[in-house]
Amino acid sequence: MFFDSWAGLGRVLAVGTLAYVALVAILRISGKRTLTKLNAFDLVVTVALGSTLATVLLSKSIALAEGVLAMALLVLLQFVITWLSVRSPGFQNLVKSEPTLLMHQGRFLEGAIRSQRITRDEVMAALRSNGVTDVADVAAVILETDGTMAVIKGADHDAREPTLLTVRKP
Repeated sequence: MFFDSWAGLGRVLAVGTLAYVALVAILRISGKRTLTKLNAFDLVVTVALGSTLATVLLSKSIALAEGVLAMALLVLLQFVITWLSVRSPGFQNLVKSEPTLLMHQGRFLEGAIRSQRITRDEVMAALRSNGVTDVADVAAVILETDGTMAVIKGADHDAREPTLLTVRKP
């Protein structure tokens, strides 16, 4: 239960090191977009890569070459999906969701909150984490495609800080 064999530990060290190096190489070749979390699809790929790495490390029945191929396949498929999304609006609509407005001018949009299965308490937590003390100061709360909530403060919140609604001209 606590110790199986020195050979098992050696395998984890050797395979773990080589699998890690292979994953870093794959990620460097594939570019920054591979690990972004711009939408739910990207998050799934990131989690799947971690799961694949863990399986290669701990399962004696998975050879290193198979694990590296699996990680490369996940990155390749993610590359193909994002490549198609950039070039085809129809394909992009198929695989990506749209941001959803949850609050506008300090008022909850009940239909949007209900359809996205978000609670008022979760929106309020996002407001607190963004330093909002009064919902009247909120221009909008948007549920982004990656599941995060963007809080846009009203234009009069702080005249020294430009927001997406008040961009200063040079």
